Amino acid sequence: MANINITTTELLSLLDITPADQNLMLVGNHGIGKSEILTEYFSGKGMKVVPLFLGQMSDPGDLIGIPNRNDTTGKTEFMPPYWFPLDGKPVVLFLDELNRARPEVLQTIMDLALNRTLAGRKLPDGSRIISAVNAGDQYQLTDLDPALVSRFNVVTFRPTVQEWLLWAEKVGVDARVRDFIRENPMWLDKNPDAKEGADTGLDKTPDRRGWKRVSDILKTAGDISPIVTKAIAAIVGPKAASAVVGSVSARKILSGREVLQNFEKHLPTLKGYELHQLSVVNDGIFRHLEVENLSGQAKENAKKNIDAYFTFLSKEKKEAAAHFANLYVQGTYPKAVSFMARECQVLTMAMVMYVKSIR
Repeated sequence: MANINITTTELLSLLDITPADQNLMLVGNHGIGKSEILTEYFSGKGMKVVPLFLGQMSDPGDLIGIPNRNDTTGKTEFMPPYWFPLDGKPVVLFLDELNRARPEVLQTIMDLALNRTLAGRKLPDGSRIISAVNAGDQYQLTDLDPALVSRFNVVTFRPTVQEWLLWAEKVGVDARVRDFIRENPMWLDKNPDAKEGADTGLDKTPDRRGWKRVSDILKTAGDISPIVTKAIAAIVGPKAASAVVGSVSARKILSGREVLQNFEKHLPTLKGYELHQLSVVNDGIFRHLEVENLSGQAKENAKKNIDAYFTFLSKEKKEAAAHFANLYVQGTYPKAVSFMARECQVLTMAMVMYVKSIR
């Protein structure tokens, strides 16, 4: 599908401005965090997210409920399914695997998407319907009726690597996995050596959900032994496992935390870094400020060292300084920007002047 691409940050903004009576369809690969992002967003607004895996439903009864005879009227009615909100509170229906559903199930979705009605019962006012579909030759898919697609606002959801790293730090993904992905972002969603559009069948390839499982194993196992390497390969494939094990052994580019806590100690190392390595450090600094609530001496160290770091970049690594300034204005790290604007006014002015000087 040739649709507009949006990142996680843009998706959240899109949800803010889209009326509840307009349906949204997210096109994207599996394992990129669609359900997790939606659940976190709507839970923060006090709304329950109900995931319905349409590809697993064998007939419409799995969606609309079981027929039952009303002894009073003598008519057949459908018992409400387990998920239907009988308390009158609006919900978010997340219709996952929409284009894996059987045609007869999709017919039921037509009325739901258009009229917010299911077997004669209307969803509570304010309820939302969001669907997710997979796109690509590697999936076994059902062609969607254009009339059904027309009931949705359709976007292709492509979270950035930086957004995944930010999420990974928030939820405590193992630092070894985070370091590997920030230094080798091409491995986040696929094997970079694979041919585009190749059907992998049962061959394991990397995805975002898989890297979280790798993290869980590393946290349990500690050191990377041969059996741990095989366990990682079972999740993301042998090539990715070999790459991450090699990266851990060769470690590492400095983290944002290390630079913010002791810039002078790491300055000789930073002087030897190329642009791509300093770009990784830049992202790490912004992620650290975005996730951590700094206080006391850690806060004072960060204020002093971030100013010294940008001064170093602007004098000796001008392209990296431009990258740092771009991170400040692009909107991915709002808490980090707020910290700098509030606590580092001299740095903020220096970045503004630097950006003006290169335009």
